[in-house]
Amino acid sequence: MQTRRSLLTGASGLAFSLAVINSSPAEAKTTQRKKKTAASIAAQPAISNGPPANTPIGPFDTSAQYAFIMDYNTGTVLLDKQADQPMHPSSLTKIMTCYVVFAMLSTGRIKLDQLLPVSEKAWRMQGSKMFVPLNAQVSVQDLIQGVIIQSGNDACIVLAEGIAGSEQQFVAIMNDWAPKLGLKNTRFMNCTGWPDDNHLMSAHDIALIAYHLIHDYPQYYHFFSEKEFTYNKITQGNRNVLVDKGLADGLKTGHTSAGGYGLCASSERNGRRIILVANGMSSMNERAHECERLLQWGFNQFENVKLFNKGEVIETAPVWMGTSPTVSLVAGEDLLMTLPVGWRNKMKISLDYNAPIAAPITKGQVVQASLSVENGGQAIQIPVIAGESVPKSGLISRTFKNIGYHFGKKP
Repeated sequence: MQTRRSLLTGASGLAFSLAVINSSPAEAKTTQRKKKTAASIAAQPAISNGPPANTPIGPFDTSAQYAFIMDYNTGTVLLDKQADQPMHPSSLTKIMTCYVVFAMLSTGRIKLDQLLPVSEKAWRMQGSKMFVPLNAQVSVQDLIQGVIIQSGNDACIVLAEGIAGSEQQFVAIMNDWAPKLGLKNTRFMNCTGWPDDNHLMSAHDIALIAYHLIHDYPQYYHFFSEKEFTYNKITQGNRNVLVDKGLADGLKTGHTSAGGYGLCASSERNGRRIILVANGMSSMNERAHECERLLQWGFNQFENVKLFNKGEVIETAPVWMGTSPTVSLVAGEDLLMTLPVGWRNKMKISLDYNAPIAAPITKGQVVQASLSVENGGQAIQIPVIAGESVPKSGLISRTFKNIGYHFGKKP
């Protein structure tokens, strides 16, 4: 029969309703929970460009043609507007260029103080430039700063040729990395974002690259927060206005006539980081104001709630044919969820798993479980492990337990 009881966790003050199916292993089933309707968001300025974005708390208007916001710590999608639609990424491409460069640095294939030659192709590159002299030798660190802060197309070519021998071979490396990073709507034709009908990325894919760059190579992420860089006696400011205003610590802007004005930004506040991608806006001014509004919205409307600490007991489960009648189920890792502000004191959580758990049980053994947030309609898989070992009971004990079960007694 199904049992249910409520308890209160000291860590978060959340009310839980933990439900399991008490039956023999052959009869165990997983319970399902109803999902409640999400609360609607507060009224927002009437800014729109096509259909509104989808969010966990209702539709949201934005002037960006494409937009995506995710929580870095939990991966929760906060906002999605045509985020998986391939688009012209412009210089947002350079985030991937930097990822490949950082990967080469981390393996020792190149070094920050290594000098790379400037080819005629690099020197002749148009668009935004670092202004590297023809036939000069430029350090990898200067080139990275030229790419990130000055958005130098010439710097991208110098790095690509210095690492892979040619831009084409470097682009092949970029395309090889794309599926490894989970990118599904990306095709690179160059390393700069130079206009090409076949050079496409999605807002979601750009956010994933930003996530991996921050996560995989934090030792190099500081370059994105630098507000200006001087090379060849020319000082240029960081084009990312959110970085310049101290609202973000990276990543990149982009603009072409085909792609419009775009921005990828990341910011951390009070231990919580979010990643924002927006593209297809009509001016630098619109990009600055709209991206600031979206970033503030992401922080103001959502919060991260720790449901369980690693090792914390979640439930005490019945055991089948063990030397102990129960076993504690503990969290295998810290469990953090991103939720709309104000939901933490309302939501009900159910832990669903098959019970009783058959002995023998080894401490640390993984128990398949699903955690469902009733208020938010969210369901996630969590690593739940046995808190202690429970050996299998002896033959005589198992015999009496079987007899007791068949006569309607608890196993």
